Amino acid sequence: MTIPRLRSALASLALLAAVVVPAPPATAAPASYVALGDSYSSGTGTRTYLADGTSCQRSVHAFPVLIASAGGYALDFRACSGATIGDVAAGQLGALTPTTSYVSVSVGGNDAAFVALLTECAKPAWMSNCTAAIDRARAVITGQLPERLGSLYGQIRARAPQASVTVAGYPRIFNGEDCNAATWFSPTEETRLNATADLLNRTTAAAAAAAGFTFRDPSAVFGGHAVCDDVEWLNGLARPISDSYHPNRSGHAVGYAPLVGPALTGAPVAVTTATVRAAELSGPTLARDQRAHAAQDALITPERFVLPDLKSPAARAAAARAGVDLADPASIARADRAAEVLQNRRGGDK
Repeated sequence: MTIPRLRSALASLALLAAVVVPAPPATAAPASYVALGDSYSSGTGTRTYLADGTSCQRSVHAFPVLIASAGGYALDFRACSGATIGDVAAGQLGALTPTTSYVSVSVGGNDAAFVALLTECAKPAWMSNCTAAIDRARAVITGQLPERLGSLYGQIRARAPQASVTVAGYPRIFNGEDCNAATWFSPTEETRLNATADLLNRTTAAAAAAAGFTFRDPSAVFGGHAVCDDVEWLNGLARPISDSYHPNRSGHAVGYAPLVGPALTGAPVAVTTATVRAAELSGPTLARDQRAHAAQDALITPERFVLPDLKSPAARAAAARAGVDLADPASIARADRAAEVLQNRRGGDK
């Protein structure tokens, strides 16, 4: 074969190879998921938290991380313990863009000071006033939250116009029993606290519906798994104390993730061993990404349950006024019941 013919043959082969061998397909970017909200989204209660330079108590065992790991979504994990509606609006909405695919949010409990409410109601009634504290929380929920939530939801929709948005509510914490020796929740107080959680959910659901968002109420799912139930999905009095009265790992994996995930993405969420492993492996990346927001997150005041301290000067003074013998548990309990009855008759007013 002559040189010119050889060159022509080689050129033909090269052209054929270019036609026959396809270019590798472009890899589609994973759908973006932004998790907004408070401690019920950040994962407070699951015991293990990201080293992200904040006190947000973000956990790889929180339901947003489990949903993202199950579906292969790119998660921006902005939820932070203690966040109010104002905190979410001021510090978390920057994560949203017109290309955001999924948004979940839980918020409103801190606006009603629910953790402070639990702190008050955990004390004996002779040194506290649970009835009045519940009344104040309910007034905030009915009088202030509808407007606050409506404004927040409008901002979410404006920043992420194409996103699927699911709002997560709050479970009922109690089952009518107090099995923790260091707290004094009565059955009546627990009933009213659960009813207040129901009121918060109804208020949130109405605002979500008005915004065109999906609301998921976890109350039924958590039924039979409250504090003091045989299988708890909610911590009672816990160590660390900040984990008290929040969902544990089962609450997120078996309670919230299968409830919120399908509503958010349209796909069922099964939290398997592989899902949990993928969530754990995502921890360093999630921590790195959220360190960039540490200064903003530092503006959020963490909500922490405070254990009743019967040795404090305030407790001793209250005991003296009520004629309580602090060395006698029966005396403490009798005075607690009597003070609660009196407060209920007065409608919570001292």
